[in-house]
This record gives sequence, structure tokens and C-alpha cells, in this order.
Amino acid sequence: MTITLSPMAALFAGVFGVLVVASVAGFVLKWKVADGGQHPTIDNLIARVNAWWAMVVVLGVAFAFGKAGVVVLFAAVSFLALREFVSLVYTRPSDHAVLAATFFVVLPLQYALVAIGWYGLYSVMIPVYAFLLLPIFAAFGRDTRRFLERAAKVQYAVMLTVYGISYVPALTTLAIPGGDGLLLIAWLVIVVQSSDVLQYVWGKLLGRTKVAPELSPSKTVEGLIGGVASATALGAALWWVTPFTPWQAAAMALVVNAMGFLGGLVMSAIKRDRGVKDWGTLIEGHGGMLDRMDSIVFAAPVFFHLLRYWWA
Repeated sequence: MTITLSPMAALFAGVFGVLVVASVAGFVLKWKVADGGQHPTIDNLIARVNAWWAMVVVLGVAFAFGKAGVVVLFAAVSFLALREFVSLVYTRPSDHAVLAATFFVVLPLQYALVAIGWYGLYSVMIPVYAFLLLPIFAAFGRDTRRFLERAAKVQYAVMLTVYGISYVPALTTLAIPGGDGLLLIAWLVIVVQSSDVLQYVWGKLLGRTKVAPELSPSKTVEGLIGGVASATALGAALWWVTPFTPWQAAAMALVVNAMGFLGGLVMSAIKRDRGVKDWGTLIEGHGGMLDRMDSIVFAAPVFFHLLRYWWA
């Protein structure tokens, strides 16, 4: 009897297979290279793999509940990312009402609009209405000290952590012939996150030339080229879960990987400005939620609109 897996099941089976191989490799390296003792690079690798196990399981559970599960999951991701961002920027007691509005009005409203598929409103709600209303609301606090800076930081936090991330579940609202929103989400997450991992691996193996040492000392030209090229090839190989041809999948993967890398640089610049290495400590081996989502924040909106313009 022949057992045929659905594209989603086949995709997750492949991911689990890769994680099993990575876990075994980490175990072998731990005992062959480090003799079971501490080794910074190997320990970091094992922590990253363990964190990926947890993240893939959470993503799989959300996918099991369909669109609703994905919307709830990324709403929670946005909440955690927004909290990390706000915790690192300058605020005053007079900003508490505005911050409460961002967490408990703007964020849930954005995801509610995504859930019902109201593109005309969720696409402009934050960059137009929240952009105008949040500083008005802040002005009622009657605190003018560094007002422009505080208002701009809250607006940018909402744009990145709520608006940008919300475009991941928004992929389920697109009507694309031959396309499935959940599979497109899986493709985007796998390709962009693989690029991050592969840039790290290639950088460790061949990295010599720093890309932007003032922003991110660990990123190298060799790691960037190797990681983006490898992840682009992976995106092309996974064309069968998308509405793309292999060449279209490769081109789209190249775009989202480039955006992911540039997004990582922007987020690194913000961290350096705030004098921190990571956004938080939520995910062992990965830092905070934003450390894991920084590339997705910039890649997801571009991916969404390319799909909507050319395929929907």
C-alpha cells in the first residue's frame, strides 16, 4: 500500500528530519570535540537546535488549527515582540495610556482585521490611523519632554512588531490559484529562517570579511553570500508547496532573504543604539522574540505584496 503525504505533512516531515540530523550532529560534536564538556560554539549550536524543536512544534500546533491558530499565534508573537521593543526605548509615565492602547487596542484590532480578511482596513489601519491617533492620544498626557522622540519610537515599535509581523498570517487572506496560505507561511518561515541559520554556519566556516562590524560584528560577506545562496536554493527546491515555478521560487526566495538580511541589520543597529546584544532572553540560544523575528518583520510585507500584485 502506498502512503501519500499531503504537502504540509511532507514539509513538516522534512523539517523534523533535518532537526533530528542536527540534534544527532550536536550530540556527536559534544562528545567527540568537547569530550562532553563546555564548548561555546557547540553549546550555542545545541541551544539553537533545541529552540528550533520547540518553535517548530508550536508552529505545527498552530497550523493544525488552520487560519485561526496562525492568527492567534502571530498575535502572541507580536505582543511579545512589542513588549521587548518598548522595554528598551525611553518612555515616561505619561506614555502608559498610549502604550496600553497599542497593546490592547491597536494590536488586537490589527489581527482581528486580518482574521476577517478586511485587506482595505488592515493594510492602512496602523500606517494611517494609528500613526495619526497615537500621538494625538499622547498629547493629552500634557508631557512635552522629548515628545517627538517618544511618539516616534512608539509608532516605529507598532509598525515593526505589529504591522510587519501581521503580514505573516495575512497570507491566508490571499486568493491565489494553486496557492495555500498556510503553505506559503511555512515556505516563507522556512526559507527566511534557514537563511539566518545558514549565514551563521557559512560565517563560522568561511567568514573573514565583516559586512557591517559597527552594526553586527558576527555578520560576514562570506556568510551572507553562502547563506543567502543556500537558502535561495532551498526556496527553489520547495517550489512544489507554492504557486511558483522553480525559477519564480528562486527569485522570490532571493528577495525575501535579502530583505531578511537588511532587516536584521536595521534591528541590530537599534540594539547597538540601546547598548544591548539581544532583545531579550525568551528563547535559549536565540535571545528574544525579536531576535528570531527581525528578518521576518521586513520580509513578510514585501512577500505579501509581491504575491498580491502578481499572483492573487
